[in-house]
Amino acid sequence: MRLKQVGVIGDADASAEACAFAEEVGRVIGRNGWGLISGGRHGIMGAASLGCRDEGGMVLGILPGMDDEGGNEHCHFLIPTNMGWTRNSLNALAGDVVVAIGGRAGTLSEIAFAWSYGKPILSATGFGGWSEKLSGQALDDRRDAVLIPVSSAAEVEALLQKILGDD
Repeated sequence: MRLKQVGVIGDADASAEACAFAEEVGRVIGRNGWGLISGGRHGIMGAASLGCRDEGGMVLGILPGMDDEGGNEHCHFLIPTNMGWTRNSLNALAGDVVVAIGGRAGTLSEIAFAWSYGKPILSATGFGGWSEKLSGQALDDRRDAVLIPVSSAAEVEALLQKILGDD
């Protein structure tokens, strides 16, 4: 049986507070036996990867470049795509659910892709960026859903357990 996969997206240059939150989200993912998918870089991606790996979870990073340069050391697997920003589509598609934390234009594109692919999106509040700006909103009228606001790792865990189920 394959692991359920949680995508964590956010800024490579995130604040210490946002990274601490991402690390706790990573711990939630690892503790529950889910796999973590991210852009494989530092900041939000690195912090979530650290938390997940510390809890025994598996971590995959999908990198924008043609080699593993810039990948964080907490990933078990790195996939260099040589796709630049286009790789954001893969990041969004790979997760069964996506957790957005802060973020700038790259995160915005991943949110839009996740929305278009019909993925549930948990949207962190309290850290600024696109996750906060879009939290509680629908991106368009094609889905009967909104970006689900979350403000604690406990809230993320409860929602992920509900969305991903026990199997």
